Amino acid sequence: MNLLGGALQIASIVVSILLVILILLQVKGSGLGSLLGGEAGGGIARTRRGLEKRLFQLTIGLAIAFLAISIFSVAVTQQ
Repeated sequence: MNLLGGALQIASIVVSILLVILILLQVKGSGLGSLLGGEAGGGIARTRRGLEKRLFQLTIGLAIAFLAISIFSVAVTQQ
């Protein structure tokens, strides 16, 4: 394994840990039922504001980064 492959693995691990932390922060106070797919608010949609909106946007960004790192890592190891 080359140096780039090792760096991509480390980046993948770091991004995945941060992604898990951000997802768990978004579940705040909803109980374990909503984490496993239950409806905490009875199906009522609400608008995200402030810090909650930033956490949501950061989660989307990290998910896209994780996908890009994974695809790039596969492309590098195929060579």
